[in-house]
Amino acid sequence: PLLLVIGYRGEPGVKDEPQHLFQGEITLDFLKLLQIPYFVLEKESKEEDLKNALEGFAKEFQKGRQAAIVVKKGALEKEHGYHYSNAYNFSREDAIRCIVDYTGDSPIVSTTGKASRELYEIREERGEDHSRDFLTVGSMGHASSIALGIALEKENERVVCLDGDGALLMHMGAMAVLGASGQKNILHILLNNEAHETVGGQPTVSPNVDYGSVAKACGYNKSYLVRNQKNLERVLLESAKEEGPIFLEVRCAMHSRENLGRPKESPKENKELFMKKLEK
Repeated sequence: PLLLVIGYRGEPGVKDEPQHLFQGEITLDFLKLLQIPYFVLEKESKEEDLKNALEGFAKEFQKGRQAAIVVKKGALEKEHGYHYSNAYNFSREDAIRCIVDYTGDSPIVSTTGKASRELYEIREERGEDHSRDFLTVGSMGHASSIALGIALEKENERVVCLDGDGALLMHMGAMAVLGASGQKNILHILLNNEAHETVGGQPTVSPNVDYGSVAKACGYNKSYLVRNQKNLERVLLESAKEEGPIFLEVRCAMHSRENLGRPKESPKENKELFMKKLEK
């Protein structure tokens, strides 16, 4: 028996991220298909309504089955914020700016969340278009696999992957596939701030993970760790002369700019622009 508490992401009629829209359309139908009874909790719900729903769920639990509470946006109030910080001083945005400086025209596949938004803003500030960047919207943990697919197809291009520690932990098996590929033209960069910053700043288990050793064990040709811009510049220059797969971990601070924007183009437009650039 299990009580599922499900955020109603992509709720029909409510503006949300593109990766949530189809999910929201089918959430309730999906629960019905799985024969999981549910209660939709909204701002107008009364305590009595929830109690009645839970009493009904108790009968399901006695049968060893599941039930769900689907929580609409705004149904719950936050009593206090959650703050997590690490001991690093090098900002992720400065790290991305440095990477853009030293990787030139190389295609970049960037992980979901604020890292991609920062990459987008940096291009805007520099007056550059976004054709060399693939922003992996919503597909958390899949950026390195997408980058590997491009590197396999475009062997004369040096492909750069900007990954996050939460995303990398989610699909760490991708490192084994990437390392086993022996692909010489891929640079896998981990921007490690030890937190799921985009969704609230909850800490990851990164302080207990030796990513460099994992990369070496998975078959990466080289592994680096940097904590400041000077060393990042040195490694970017050095690694450009070496064969991959190369793993580079950058330890970053938590803080993003408060006015961080979002891409103006849709994910489909970004994809098509990126594909046209690769074809050229």
